[in-house]
Amino acid sequence: MTTPVAFGRRHVLPVVTAFLATYPDIDVRMMMSDRNTHLLDEHIDLAVRIGRLPDSSLRATQVGTVSQVICGSARYFARHGVPQTLHDLTRLSCITFDSLSPTSSWLFADTDGKEQAVTVRSRLAVSTAEAAVDAAISGLGVTRVLSYQAMEAVKEGKLQVVLAAFQSNPVPVSLLYAYHDPLPLKIRSFLDFAVPRLREHAAMGGWDF
Repeated sequence: MTTPVAFGRRHVLPVVTAFLATYPDIDVRMMMSDRNTHLLDEHIDLAVRIGRLPDSSLRATQVGTVSQVICGSARYFARHGVPQTLHDLTRLSCITFDSLSPTSSWLFADTDGKEQAVTVRSRLAVSTAEAAVDAAISGLGVTRVLSYQAMEAVKEGKLQVVLAAFQSNPVPVSLLYAYHDPLPLKIRSFLDFAVPRLREHAAMGGWDF
């Protein structure tokens, strides 16, 4: 199976280890990557995907949602002020996570569902969310990441979420797998085991604010 790096380590790996303890005859190869792998071409049984899924012959079971959040350190906001409107972002230094959104602008949805692009100054563009979070903690500027990626730093008081009223609509977290009839027993067993546990964790606020 394949999962995004941070999400897989924090939220999927504990479920997988519990599954292996329950099913000693099944082995799991877990590949963590932030790129979307092709299940059929790369012989992957299951994938955890974050985001809206294109129409395809694959099956998907949604287990929760996450949101995009804007956050920065208290030290940075003490120097530059806490943004109150989306326009305030244009005067702040931003740390962009280039696999999540473009480095020159951030897209937001207004109350009518229309997209609004806000031009931002990317002082630093990085390829992982962990690097974006670390740079924001250091006081370089504000960043926009998925809620679960910033959750630990927010809970520890290292970052604070701003402009919460302008958060985009939550995006789904799904288990994706190829259609088989019947579904192989190992996949059916994992879905039956993992889906309720992941949904319970999501419902308890384990991924989103």
